[in-house]
Amino acid sequence: MTSISEETESISRQAKAVVFWFTGLSGAGKSTISEAVSVEMSKLGIQNYVLDGDKIRRGLCSDLGFSHDDRTENIRRIGEVAKLLCDAGVVTLVAFISPYMADRDNVRGILDKGKFVEIFVDCPLEVCEQRDVKGLYQKARKGEIANFTGISDPYEVPANPEIHLRTDQSDVSDCVKKIIKYYLHQ
Repeated sequence: MTSISEETESISRQAKAVVFWFTGLSGAGKSTISEAVSVEMSKLGIQNYVLDGDKIRRGLCSDLGFSHDDRTENIRRIGEVAKLLCDAGVVTLVAFISPYMADRDNVRGILDKGKFVEIFVDCPLEVCEQRDVKGLYQKARKGEIANFTGISDPYEVPANPEIHLRTDQSDVSDCVKKIIKYYLHQ
């Protein structure tokens, strides 16, 4: 069996830009996994960039709240940025809750066919709450945070994600391997 690094020697020269769209509840592991995938891709010589929900909310989308309309606009903006990066040949790793299926489908629709790879970072709500170092779930349950996905706002589970990760059953390393393998063999 060949190693990932051996497989990429020839593939990395022909690397194909795609958008890996990590969706899931807060605390599911989207940012952690996308950052780890970025590190591995960089080691393999694959140009990539991470767009993270928390960071984007402080800059590009700082004028938006968490209403349904604001969330839709947030995802639309990120989708357009991801498209620009993908068009420039960069593998784009997008880590956003993106709770609405229609919004994710809209982003898929603005990209060329086969360029949108939906990754469902699946983790039970109870586990996400246990992982919550910021105490957001506790504040949401107390009514201190409105429109919190999974508590007072819905999360629409992807119907047919290209990659399904169960982060309550797999560690980060296994998730990264699954994504890299998918990328190298698509």
